[in-house]
Amino acid sequence: MSSVNPSIHFLQQQAASLLLYQHVLDNEVGQSFLALLHALHEGNSVHCLQAYGHWFKTLAQTGQNWQDYLIQQILWDDNPFSQQIQKVPLDAFPPALIAAVQYDLKILHSLYRCSGEQLSLWVRTTCKMQELPVVWHIETTRSHFLRDRDNWSEVLPELARHYQQQGTGIFARYRAFRWQDGKLNGIAHPDPIQLTEIVGYETQKAALIKNTEFLLSGYPTLHVLLYGSRGSGKSSLVKGLLGKFSDRGLRLIEVSKSELRDLSEILERLRDRPQKFIIFVDDLSFEEDDEAFKSLKVVLEGSVTARANNVLVYATSNRRHLIREFFEDRPRPKDSDEVHSWDTMQEKLSFSDRFGLTLTFEPANQNTYLEIVCHLAKEAAINLEKEDLEFRAKQWATRHNGRSGRTARQFIDFLKAEVTTVRS
Repeated sequence: MSSVNPSIHFLQQQAASLLLYQHVLDNEVGQSFLALLHALHEGNSVHCLQAYGHWFKTLAQTGQNWQDYLIQQILWDDNPFSQQIQKVPLDAFPPALIAAVQYDLKILHSLYRCSGEQLSLWVRTTCKMQELPVVWHIETTRSHFLRDRDNWSEVLPELARHYQQQGTGIFARYRAFRWQDGKLNGIAHPDPIQLTEIVGYETQKAALIKNTEFLLSGYPTLHVLLYGSRGSGKSSLVKGLLGKFSDRGLRLIEVSKSELRDLSEILERLRDRPQKFIIFVDDLSFEEDDEAFKSLKVVLEGSVTARANNVLVYATSNRRHLIREFFEDRPRPKDSDEVHSWDTMQEKLSFSDRFGLTLTFEPANQNTYLEIVCHLAKEAAINLEKEDLEFRAKQWATRHNGRSGRTARQFIDFLKAEVTTVRS
């Protein structure tokens, strides 16, 4: 047996004795790490090389080194401590549970110190090899409360604060979600739009940001309807909130109109979470007797169940009156069977009023359109004379979709591609 086996056997025992953080290693990278330790302990050179190769491949697929990957899994882990610390202060925890967390952190720190260089050395020693590539080693200079401490059993307050703000499991791993077929699915690559890219509707932007800041601070807040002309940036403005506030615990959940029937279920899943959630409904409108209308109405107006104070609905629409109405719907005394038909019509027309805050996006005039174009051109580092840029922008709007924020962005995207082609 190899001379390094006693140290390896100690690591195996440590990993096997985890009390709360067992799932940190319950993934392909973690399991391949344990399989490598087992192969090294056996001392079989063929098994060692196979296990090292498998670990190399699985870790390389993550794009991280072993230390960063392990920290990430600890911060995402959903266990009794990380769940309960979001509801109960640290000083109210049972001493036995605190001791278990500190015990696990000490073990995880020993696994953290087992670097790719160390494992490569052990494999080379066992297999009597002169060289072996170090597994996907990526240097990092980012500071972190786990990376910067020599004793992980002392980082409990910082770890507790992290879980309280960022949550655990899927809510720690993702910032944006989509509700689909009764499930909450994380979006790995949400729209990267930033609020700084959206210009021309500064009053509306300021009002939406202020309402969102109230939500994050725990103050009373309002559901928001953003309505107005197409391409004015309503959806981009909502999605841009994520880039500004996700580090403060904001999460965005996209719910299509066809899934609004599940709103009550969604709210109950989110109610006790420490994060703040925006349920985003894009391009909202309803047909006659639409079940989704009734589901959303309950959320906006409330029911016997208490309101979830960490959840808001932000909806966009091109229509001020969200329920489609036809002239034939208007009450006619001679042939209407409904006694209070005017009340029914008024309920339809007033549905948008149930949103506490309504932001109106009027069509962009030429000055607003050119302001947006110039701003996006500056962001994209497109160096054209202002007169030339504005002339081409006006031509683009005439030939394409008219003046709007969307048209401005399409024009700038075209210019970026054109400039890149010329340079190459």
